Amino acid sequence: MANAKLGFRILPAPPRLPASLVEQFRGIASPNIADSMGRFNFMDAGIVSRSGIAVCGPALTVNCRPADNLMVHKALQLAERGDVVVVATGGNTVSAVFGGLMCEAASAKGIGGIVVDGALRDVEDLTRLKFPAFSRALCPGGCDKDGPGEINVPISCGNTVVCPGDLIVGDADGVVVVPHAQAAEVLELVKQLIDRERGRVKEIQSGGLFRPDVDDTLRKRGVID
Repeated sequence: MANAKLGFRILPAPPRLPASLVEQFRGIASPNIADSMGRFNFMDAGIVSRSGIAVCGPALTVNCRPADNLMVHKALQLAERGDVVVVATGGNTVSAVFGGLMCEAASAKGIGGIVVDGALRDVEDLTRLKFPAFSRALCPGGCDKDGPGEINVPISCGNTVVCPGDLIVGDADGVVVVPHAQAAEVLELVKQLIDRERGRVKEIQSGGLFRPDVDDTLRKRGVID
C-alpha cells in the first residue's frame, strides 16, 4: 500500500484456507476443537455471542486505536464472503466499533461474522439479521473514524493470538482460533476426539458411568486405597 507505515497500514491477505476444509469445521463444538489443540488457542470467557449465531470462517484481522473504527469500516470493504472480521481495540469497552448499520452492509455482502475484543451495539439489529457477532462488551457509545489502525496483522483477541487467515470457530461456549498452517491437522485430531467421545457415550449408556482412570490416579497419589 502506498505510503503505508507501521501503525497505519493495510497488508495483503494470506492465501485462503480451502473452502471445503473450512466447511468441515462448521458445526463442530468449540470445546472439542480446543481440546484437540492441547487446550490452547481459545479466547477467554469475556468474549461471548451477542446474536446467538455460531461463526466459522477465516480471520481478517483489524487492530484499532481505542475509540476509533476507521479500519473496521475498511475491513468490511475488503472482506471476502465468509470472512470473519476479528478486531482488537486496545482494551476499549465503551466505544462500540460495530453496530446495526455496519451489520446491514456486512450481512448483505455475505461476511461470515465479527469478533471484537471490545464493544458492539445494536444487538436487536444483529439478532434480526442473524449475523454471528461476539464481543467482550455491549455499549451504546460510538467511535471516531480517523485512525490509525492496521488490517491483516497479528492481533490479540480474547487473550489469544489471531493471525490473518486463521480459522475462527465460535458458538455458545466461546471462540477458538485454529492456526492457518495447522488447520488440516487439527481437523483430523478433532475427528478422532469426537469418535472417542462417542465411544465413551456408549460406555455410559451400557452402565460404565464413571471413568476408571480417575480412581487409578487417586490411588497413585495415595488418596484412596
